[in-house]
Amino acid sequence: MPFFASHILRWGQTLGFSLLSLLAVAQTATLKGSIIDPNSQPALGVLVREKENPLNGVQVDAFGRFTIQLPSGVDAVVLFEGFGNNKVEKTFRLSPGEVREITVVIDNTVEIGTVTIRASGKSGLRPIETKLKTSLPTINPGIESFLIQAPVNFASELSSSYSVRGGSFDENLIYVNDIQVYRPFLVRAGEQEGLSFPNPDMVDDIKFSAGGFEAKYGDRLSSVLDIRYHRPDSFAGKLTMGLLGASLQLEGTTKSHKWTHNTGFRYKNNSYIFNTLDVQGDYRPLYYDLQSYITYRPEEYGRWEFSFLGNYARNKYTFIPSTRQTDVGNINEALRLTVFFDGQETTQFETFFGALSARFNPDPTSQLRFTFSAFNTYETEFFDIQGAYRLDELERDLGSDEFGEVLRNRGVGGFIDHGRNILNATVLQFSHKGFKDYDHQDRVLSWGFDVQNEQIYDKLKEWTLIDSAGYASPRPPDSLGYTNPSLQGDQIIYLQDRVKSVNDLNNMRATAYLQHDKVWTFKKSADGTQDKLSLNVGARAHYWSYNQQLVGGPRILLSYTPTWLGTLENKRGKIDTLTKDVVLRLAGGYYWQPPFYREMRGLDGKINPDIRAQRSLHFIAGMDYIFHAWHRPFKLTTELYYKKLDNLIPYKVENVRLRYLATNNSHGYAAGADIMVNGEFIPGVQSWLRASILKTEEDLVDDYYYLYLNSEGDTIIPGFTIDDTPTDSIKQIPGYIPRPNDQRFSFSMLFQDEMPKKPWYKVLLTLYFSTGVPFGPPGNDRYLDVTRTRSYIRTDIGFSRDLILPGKKNNNKFNRTFDSGSISLEVFNLLGVNNIINHQWVQDVNGRQYGIPTYLTGRRINLRLALSF
Repeated sequence: MPFFASHILRWGQTLGFSLLSLLAVAQTATLKGSIIDPNSQPALGVLVREKENPLNGVQVDAFGRFTIQLPSGVDAVVLFEGFGNNKVEKTFRLSPGEVREITVVIDNTVEIGTVTIRASGKSGLRPIETKLKTSLPTINPGIESFLIQAPVNFASELSSSYSVRGGSFDENLIYVNDIQVYRPFLVRAGEQEGLSFPNPDMVDDIKFSAGGFEAKYGDRLSSVLDIRYHRPDSFAGKLTMGLLGASLQLEGTTKSHKWTHNTGFRYKNNSYIFNTLDVQGDYRPLYYDLQSYITYRPEEYGRWEFSFLGNYARNKYTFIPSTRQTDVGNINEALRLTVFFDGQETTQFETFFGALSARFNPDPTSQLRFTFSAFNTYETEFFDIQGAYRLDELERDLGSDEFGEVLRNRGVGGFIDHGRNILNATVLQFSHKGFKDYDHQDRVLSWGFDVQNEQIYDKLKEWTLIDSAGYASPRPPDSLGYTNPSLQGDQIIYLQDRVKSVNDLNNMRATAYLQHDKVWTFKKSADGTQDKLSLNVGARAHYWSYNQQLVGGPRILLSYTPTWLGTLENKRGKIDTLTKDVVLRLAGGYYWQPPFYREMRGLDGKINPDIRAQRSLHFIAGMDYIFHAWHRPFKLTTELYYKKLDNLIPYKVENVRLRYLATNNSHGYAAGADIMVNGEFIPGVQSWLRASILKTEEDLVDDYYYLYLNSEGDTIIPGFTIDDTPTDSIKQIPGYIPRPNDQRFSFSMLFQDEMPKKPWYKVLLTLYFSTGVPFGPPGNDRYLDVTRTRSYIRTDIGFSRDLILPGKKNNNKFNRTFDSGSISLEVFNLLGVNNIINHQWVQDVNGRQYGIPTYLTGRRINLRLALSF
């Protein structure tokens, strides 16, 4: 009897639940549809929920679709919540059992800017955020500082140079409005650089790829930075002032909206920062530029648009050094280098740039763009600097009253650096790009070509004379290659790094690409979502008239968006089932880099007529995954990569100057992994974390050296071995050695916060850490560059207060004049770390060489005022 009673009870419960379910269905309705961004792309990561019943909520799938049950016969308020504080609120009154389908547009961006956090992965480019909660605390106010969000490594806070996955700065592409831009050629130190081309105040959108990018982007081995300037629809502006300079940006449009302009002026003076360097003297830097982006549309929404992008920049750097004192070493050996200078250095880079574009849309699904651009740079580098130095050993006994003071002298000497360098370069380019959309962006054909003329005149005249302990260095070599003071000639002075040449080039380049994008959807799952497969396949070709070499090859990007289901605990502790926002990516292809002028010119200043293009074969696997933690969305991006490098042109790094050997005598590889996380670590405020591991090496096919042995069989080390008479030798093949930018581990962080209940008080912290890079003594021998600098650590922090508070816009004339404003207190190099950028090589009385580090900037405080109107 109990058996039958229990079954009857269970059947009754089942029947009751079924009747209640039918009754509930009759009292509810269904709301379904799609959520898109302003570009008509799926807005991912959006949470759809009933405002009065937070437990009733769903997250959109990988295509921006959703389905939610709502009560019928009443006004139901539905919230569509994107990242940050972006949300849309709508009210619906549905009939019982009604199924209504809608489309909602939401600007699914974080509160701090305009970049959508989503696992798109179709193009392989990662968005870079520039509109932060407060000003980025940085010495270098260029776009490059924002790349701390990306897998990018830096060597100096004074320079706009950066390296990507072991490559040099010359291996990176930078585009502004589809036009490639350049930096000065003769830069040898970060102090000289001044302002880079892109103006952050004029930017609308930035995307970055660390490798495996599409065929439409040009011919470089490492990365691409794609920048778009803003086209305004009303009058606005921004004024920024600080101890390091000022900038003014204005934008506006005519009443008919046919003409628009976006204009920026920047002024920069870093003398306040340079005074923290270990070389003391009179620093006189002056950097400024003016650029404007102008557009004209004969009809506001017509087929034609004409645009002009122009830029004038003048970076002048004058330096009169006086003294330098640098302590280096540890408890085992502590040294002090003291140098007294005479002379000065004057460097000036003056650049002009102009680009005229015409864009035509034959129909709503296709576009044609034609661009003519001209770039000219006139650069002069004049210096005569004489120095007298002494190298002293310091007292290391902790118990001595003279601890840290000079104990004895190791050597004295002097040097003269002389240079008279002039470069004038002009680059003219005509390009065409177009695309045709065949199926609502599910099938797009893109193509393009450009023709480029390069005219370069370069006159080099520089040398260095080193006088060490009464002998000029280098000295005449003996029969075995060792320098011998007794062979010093009376009539000949040997100069180190003597370069005297005149190069006059005029050549042409032509490039073309064709690529096809295709999207497939299939495998519909139980919740209505579909898998998505995106394929980008293309090819690129490059012809250079100088060596008559034609190079090219295929590139492919494949991304897969699966319909994997997962669970999410909502704020009430209830478990929701939703489609995971995941994109899996594969990319690869041939990436050639035909030489530009710097790679062609060797250490002797002469051009190698047999120079060929470098090649990199990319293999990349990655994943984008949006997950939730603390009930907030985060994005995880990981990439594994391997690059096979051939026909490499070896180079040496001196400060930020790259000195190429101008021969294709090396091959190598780069391998590693990047892990990036960004999201709301603090509610409503976006932050970024990134960690990378890297190993990159190269093998010069024709390098070797000899170890010389004395009669005792000991290796002779100049300056150390007493018996330095060679009796035997052993040939050594170095094999693989680290490339100059081999930074094995790096970590970066951009963290933002604001004060609870008083969000007008904000803080922004940036942290960058990387292990040391290889370096070695001066000369052509790359195999000696295996000693590593110590790690680079840089921390900057900025504290700010908004000047216009919420709800007080019209309180006074100041608030009515400006839309927003802030005042910031910034601390550069918060930890006061002495980072190293270079080494100065000196000798003691025994001929032993010492690499004395050249330190970068110290701690400084800056005030900054920013006003928008």
